[in-house]
Amino acid sequence: MRRIRINGRRQLKGFIPISGAKNAVLKLMAAALMAPGESVIHNVPHIQDVFTMIDLLKTLGVGVGFEENTLRLLVGEHIGEEAPHELVRKMRASIQVMGPLLGRLGRVRVSLPGGCAIGERPIDFHLKGFRQLGAQIREEHGYIYAEAKELHGVDIQLDYPSVGATENLMMAAALAKGTTQIRNAAREPEIIEVQNFLNQMGARIRGAGTDVIRIDGVEALHPAEHTVIPDRIEAGTYLVAAAMAGGEVTLHPVIPQHVSSLIAKLKEAGIEIQVEDDRITVHSTASFRAVNFQSLPYPGFPTDLLPQVMAMMTLAKGTSVIRETVYTNRYKHVSELRRMGANIILADRSAVVQGVPALSGAEVVVPDLRAGAALVLAGLAAHGTTIVEDDGHLGRGYDNLIGKLQGVGAEIMALE
Repeated sequence: MRRIRINGRRQLKGFIPISGAKNAVLKLMAAALMAPGESVIHNVPHIQDVFTMIDLLKTLGVGVGFEENTLRLLVGEHIGEEAPHELVRKMRASIQVMGPLLGRLGRVRVSLPGGCAIGERPIDFHLKGFRQLGAQIREEHGYIYAEAKELHGVDIQLDYPSVGATENLMMAAALAKGTTQIRNAAREPEIIEVQNFLNQMGARIRGAGTDVIRIDGVEALHPAEHTVIPDRIEAGTYLVAAAMAGGEVTLHPVIPQHVSSLIAKLKEAGIEIQVEDDRITVHSTASFRAVNFQSLPYPGFPTDLLPQVMAMMTLAKGTSVIRETVYTNRYKHVSELRRMGANIILADRSAVVQGVPALSGAEVVVPDLRAGAALVLAGLAAHGTTIVEDDGHLGRGYDNLIGKLQGVGAEIMALE
């Protein structure tokens, strides 16, 4: 258990560098399995999920070199076909090796995935799509077995625009015979990253960023080199931190379009934001109005930022209503915010947040990754000292969180 101490009510001022996108790089690492040779990925964050994926790739026989922010993946002519339970249970994104291995080898054995316990995130969409492509699938003893003599292109209608299913099916279909169309596809920026990387590898994919993606299967792929986009959730977390704590903070590099839904809401709350080509500056007095939020698939408001804005709304003037439509258990941090003096009432997937004049420091426990970020943000804005107890969730998704906040004046440190 790692303990983080935060002395709150310190205005933030300065520059925060934004790392590469966690939810893109993990999928590109999986995609590299599809071609023998060395693929290179730049702007890779130093987070636990990346190291877990490295361990998983090593079990499949991949040679890995990771220096500074560049990841080199040497994929052999012969690779393994099993993703073991001891690694997959740590990180849900491990399921993303299923499409690449099925497409390249025609068979794969993957443990049912783990990760943050934030509610149902079924992989049924993945499996249904693989079956439509021609795979035979069975589940035994906690593992999924998939096998296909040959995958064939087909029209796939997703019941929900699942990001993981869209990416997994894109990768499998890239080596299928014929043309696959994925309808009701997820539109997140990370989907475009997967398309771009696969196309650099020789795939023929178009439509990422829209709700219909067309994949013309090819015989084989080759290694590629790619630089990952900035992490929009990390950028959004620091935007909210600056708004809550007050001061003037500039984020760079960022793609403002990727956080446009958050920027609009922060402006609605009365926060001054300056947007340039690849940077965003927040000017805040730590005084803001209550606004309502509802999570939706991209380009709607991201579910991964809902806990952070809830922390912000605990200090807003007025009452806000926050509704979660993506995951069923996104509010596990509410009891911890209440320990700090927040006034939050839960009803099914909605939370009614009545702003209070101030939060007070307390000892709180991190239940999952984004909830942990919310508790850190609450500590930055609270009176007194907050102790955040975290068993590794924050390190899964934030590269040098403490150091970056210290760099803009926060009094935050890890305790021995």
